[in-house]
Amino acid sequence: MGECWPAPERNKEPILDVLRRVLPASGRCLEIASGSGQHAVHFARHLPAWAWQPTDVAAENLASIRAWVREAALPNLREPLRIDVASDDWGVGAVDAVFCANLLHIAPWSAGLGLLRGAGRHLAPGGVLVLYGPFRIDGAHTAPSNAAFDADLRARDARWGVRDLADVTAAAARSGLALAERVAMPANNQTLVFRSSLRKRG
Repeated sequence: MGECWPAPERNKEPILDVLRRVLPASGRCLEIASGSGQHAVHFARHLPAWAWQPTDVAAENLASIRAWVREAALPNLREPLRIDVASDDWGVGAVDAVFCANLLHIAPWSAGLGLLRGAGRHLAPGGVLVLYGPFRIDGAHTAPSNAAFDADLRARDARWGVRDLADVTAAAARSGLALAERVAMPANNQTLVFRSSLRKRG
């Protein structure tokens, strides 16, 4: 079995509830920064009509994901791919959905921009991008605990930090992604649902 992290165990059911509601009946989902692999297994098991493609950039995470995938042996769960969100081509072709949890605040903003550009490139027209994590709303934290978490992140790495919804939405729009819904989640997190333009440029 791969690594078992506490956060995915806590949030996998609330996230699944949103995915069941906002995703089409079937398709191909690319999960960016899959971490331990717990989310990938859980969502693939409960969304059997979806082909689920986990990814990560860190070798230790890829090893954990691979162990989870092989133990689960689900027909719709793929072996993990190494994807650096900053790369100009993720090499995955068109997908119907992109899911990413807890990346934007523990990576440089340039990685967040790469994630949004990549989702804009690879999502089929009308595809869905789902982002989960803490966000500031109109420049303000949603809870004192999030403010403390943000300060801790920035102390660890000045390039990290809880992002503002307006900045994320504006950057997404530049990649043809429109915010369709913001869902308040447990532990002062949010799920953001973006939809790709029905017509792609170029």
